[in-house]
Amino acid sequence: MKKWGLLLTLLFAALVSPLTNVPAAAAQESEEDVLPLAKAHAHNDYEHDRPLLDALSHDFTSVESDVWLVDGELLVAHDKEDVDPNRTLQSLYLDPLMEKAKKNSGSIHPGYKHEFILWIDIKSDGAETYQAIHKQLRKYQSMLTKFTPGGVKPGAVTVYISGNRPRDLMENQKVRYAAYDGRMSDFGTEVSNEFMPIISDNWTNHFTWTGSGEMPEAEREKLYTIVSTSHANGQKVRFWATPDLPTPQREAIWQELLKAGVDFINTDDLAGLQGFLTEYDPQPAEPHITWEETKQK
Repeated sequence: MKKWGLLLTLLFAALVSPLTNVPAAAAQESEEDVLPLAKAHAHNDYEHDRPLLDALSHDFTSVESDVWLVDGELLVAHDKEDVDPNRTLQSLYLDPLMEKAKKNSGSIHPGYKHEFILWIDIKSDGAETYQAIHKQLRKYQSMLTKFTPGGVKPGAVTVYISGNRPRDLMENQKVRYAAYDGRMSDFGTEVSNEFMPIISDNWTNHFTWTGSGEMPEAEREKLYTIVSTSHANGQKVRFWATPDLPTPQREAIWQELLKAGVDFINTDDLAGLQGFLTEYDPQPAEPHITWEETKQK
């Protein structure tokens, strides 16, 4: 009897073991099927229930965090009266990103070989806050894109400094762990894209169209000129304050941004933009173009 009992136990184990591996296999397949969306930018990402993590779960590759320097701490909030000592740049963004980079062999999304963008929008004094940011970023340099005299050293995460940007301070640094977010006032100027890889501005300062009817031809031409000129300089383009209106106006704007080649589409609606880009723009980002490569074109 003992012999038959042992045989039955082994047979049962052989039958069940493939089934017990199904959840792990399914989880692996699900993780590999993730499609990071190159143009998906989470505006005011920190206002979601799970800052950064909600954006990642919707396949976003770009998030924005507003930062205040308060008593030596970099705190995340849109308005100063809303700062919370428990909501820091380090705890909400830098630590989770470092954990992802380690887990995914140097990528934020599994298998995604392009950069993930972390925008740090400085709300307090520019120079003082940036110095604190630089000091903190230095501790995470193993995952960050570095800007050195020898050129750009790509990393899993590229940081853009927005808001109150201390340009002179950043330009005079020998080594930086962040790039400078340019404005339309910088459009078409001879600024190295290794310092200023992005031109971004308020949509409403340059366009009146809000998605109803056809986009005025003069505004469409202006949009295409901005994008083509910036791309020729090796710079990306983003507009904030694009009307986040209900469908179909919002999707009409997103379609025009896509057709023009705008690199980041702003939204607070993670699921809405994920669905749109999955249908209309399921492609990875292009690798970083250096200033030297631009000049050789």
